Amino acid sequence: MRQALDLAAAAVGSTGTNPAVGCVLLDEEGTTVATGVHRGPGTPHAEVDALRRAQGRQRGATAVVTLEPCDHQGRTGPCSRALIEAGVRRVLYAVADPNRVAAGGARRLADAGVEVVGGVLRAQAEGVLEMWLTAVRSGRPFVTWKFATTLDGRSAAVDGSSRWISSAESRRDAHELRARHDAVLVGSGTWRADNPRLDLRHGVVGHPPLRVALDARGELPPDSRLLDGETPTLVVTEPGAEVASVDEADVLRLDTDARGHFPPLALLEALNERGVRSLLVEGGPALASAFLRTGLVDRVVTYIAPLLLGSEGVAATGELGVGSMGEAHRLRITAVDRIGSDLRVELRPSASTRGKQ
Repeated sequence: MRQALDLAAAAVGSTGTNPAVGCVLLDEEGTTVATGVHRGPGTPHAEVDALRRAQGRQRGATAVVTLEPCDHQGRTGPCSRALIEAGVRRVLYAVADPNRVAAGGARRLADAGVEVVGGVLRAQAEGVLEMWLTAVRSGRPFVTWKFATTLDGRSAAVDGSSRWISSAESRRDAHELRARHDAVLVGSGTWRADNPRLDLRHGVVGHPPLRVALDARGELPPDSRLLDGETPTLVVTEPGAEVASVDEADVLRLDTDARGHFPPLALLEALNERGVRSLLVEGGPALASAFLRTGLVDRVVTYIAPLLLGSEGVAATGELGVGSMGEAHRLRITAVDRIGSDLRVELRPSASTRGKQ
């Protein structure tokens, strides 16, 4: 199962609306016969990929797969039936499929006389599948907020400059993080100040995420790097606003609230309908705070540089509605790593913070 999880983890960010799944086929002696991995919509699922690679050696084998085999006829056939027809004797899976359309594979396998064992290394598999599972279970994309900050919590200097707070090693790691998400989001303040490309650079290879730019008034200039045509861009604007040089198919129209901001949950639900299952928020303090206030941040990744900018610098977050320590948004640290001259810290919202939604 650990081998299957490694296969799945390597595919995260490249499978679109589908989960990243790995499969290992073992013979009766426990020797690996073949491995498989799902590579995206329309391609063979991990089980079928492994069966094809087995070249006839799959009969009587054990299939170890990270997600319950599907029982659904979509672009590809049901994996449950493929395993039965291939003569697989035993199936071990880690996580039950929460998708009602595809679930039921374990029961079909058992009804056909295949020995089925579920929950193998489930916690580890939940971690690998976390972004997809969150989207399926909640109806909105998994949200990661990424930012770089100085030691005193500043994301930019007083003149607005922020290049480069983090080290080259941190910037490469941030692009690898970007490659593992379906979409990356920035607000108008960021595209005005930085004119970002939001593509994959620093030698990082993978599927570039959809670029999502908030532009309530339709002011994104035609010469913006976000409109270079090299990577798809979705412009989010109000109904009736005109967005220059952008096809209507690449425009998402949402109503803003009384303050002229897009409600984060409505935005996430609209992105989910467009197939976005994971979102990387790279905008400035106002955008980050909007997601934090509504409890819609699932993970925080920050690169802390050994720099000091003082009170004149731009804070990493904006208004959070915190008036006392008891109202603070609390997070728990899940990982700390040294990258170049920086610290990379990964955090998750605590249960008390989640309860503020």
